[in-house]
Amino acid sequence: MLPPIPRLEDYGLSPDRGFLPAENPIQCLPHPVYDRWERIMNNFQSLLLSKRLRVVIDRLPILPAVHLETEAEWRRAYSVLTFMAHGYIWGGDKPSERLPPPITYPLLQVCEHLDLPPVATYAGLCLWNFKPIFLSEPLVLDNLSTLTTFTGSLDEQWFCLVSVAMEAKGGPCIPIMLKAIQAARDDDAETVTKALQSFAQTLDELGTLLIRMYENCDPHVFYHRIRPFLAGSKNMKDAGLPQGVFYDDGSSRSTWRQYGGGSNAQSSMIQFFDTVLGVEHRPTGSKKDETSESETEGAPKPRHNFIHEMRQYMPGPHRRFLQAVEGVANIKEYVELNKSNRELCVAYDACLAMLRALRDKHIQMVSRYIIVKSRESRSLSRHRRESSSDYAPRDKGIASIRYQPEAPKKKMRGTGGTALIPFLKQARDETGEPAIDDWARKLLMGGRRTAADAEIALESRITALELDADEPQIVGLAGAWNMEDAGGGLCAV
Repeated sequence: MLPPIPRLEDYGLSPDRGFLPAENPIQCLPHPVYDRWERIMNNFQSLLLSKRLRVVIDRLPILPAVHLETEAEWRRAYSVLTFMAHGYIWGGDKPSERLPPPITYPLLQVCEHLDLPPVATYAGLCLWNFKPIFLSEPLVLDNLSTLTTFTGSLDEQWFCLVSVAMEAKGGPCIPIMLKAIQAARDDDAETVTKALQSFAQTLDELGTLLIRMYENCDPHVFYHRIRPFLAGSKNMKDAGLPQGVFYDDGSSRSTWRQYGGGSNAQSSMIQFFDTVLGVEHRPTGSKKDETSESETEGAPKPRHNFIHEMRQYMPGPHRRFLQAVEGVANIKEYVELNKSNRELCVAYDACLAMLRALRDKHIQMVSRYIIVKSRESRSLSRHRRESSSDYAPRDKGIASIRYQPEAPKKKMRGTGGTALIPFLKQARDETGEPAIDDWARKLLMGGRRTAADAEIALESRITALELDADEPQIVGLAGAWNMEDAGGGLCAV
């Protein structure tokens, strides 16, 4: 007997908004006991800028989560506490290796309820951190604002709101594609075709939304001011967190923990798209035809599957929904069984093409916002080292400049756990693998050089091989970074 098609209401999903909450996030916790938290959020940017946030948080009483009632309140508490946590860790001259009890104690309670890790995730930064400007109008980019940001900048607001707008735009696709799964069971090719045609159009519109990022989010501001606050505590030795962060809840059970930072791979919507279309992602570096150890002997060892790991950073209900969809997804198999239906096959391949194009635009964006800015930062640091000098008297008493030797190149570390450009390119090319038409499959599986490929090679002058030569670059919403003098911070220019 086939498993039932998942019902959106069983997982807290909205037929109109998808993974965004059906009701707008609340802007303030109603119980007066949490007034201190909200007062900090009302003055959040000024406390960070003046570097008073840690002092203010250290003086807070430990407030338990027992006064939270509705799901909206639990989500608001999570967003507030994770913003305070990341501000506390990254908001000083050096990162704090300890998170104090006023944050840790309630944060662990909230995360247990929401089935989330105690770190800022895509859910807290985007899904539960928006408000419409006009309540009666739809959730489109020009009618959205954020509830909280680290920097107070338009750039950070825009960075988050583009994702919110994409979630709102893609939300209606979820019930449409669930109906397509049922239609495939019923051998209703017409309904499946229409669903795929609608899906392909929405994916194209999502690509248009994504490139609006360039309108109001400057790569320099993102890289040097916003990015550091989004980082997690995993693989952050070079940034000053060799053991991660000590989550001090005031008890003997307090432990060191390491978590990845926020990543767009934590978007359940994008993973739903892959799942419903039958797109499979392998560990970075592995090939499609690798079936045994003997066949891969001598090849680079594949790394873990970063995309699947990111599910641990999704709200529990969203993660379980994706698992349920995996158990019923049948569109790919249905199209393969009906190759003679040209209209159906074209609609399916169009979805793959639009999803691949969306990923290609993302690669281009990563190049501009992270790769290029990272190389500029390292180049500036190297220039400063070469220009720095000290004056040491020589035997004849003449002062001379002694150039300091160039420091060893730091491995860029960041928030996720896989090779950056190789990961993104592989995920993009895997999107085209299920294509039905032979010509479409050849076109979509990396047989041609795209604009993103050209930009990476020409503008940033970095190839995938260089990026992954010695040690993997780390991918994540916060990109790859270290705490160099040119690495920036809240006040960096």
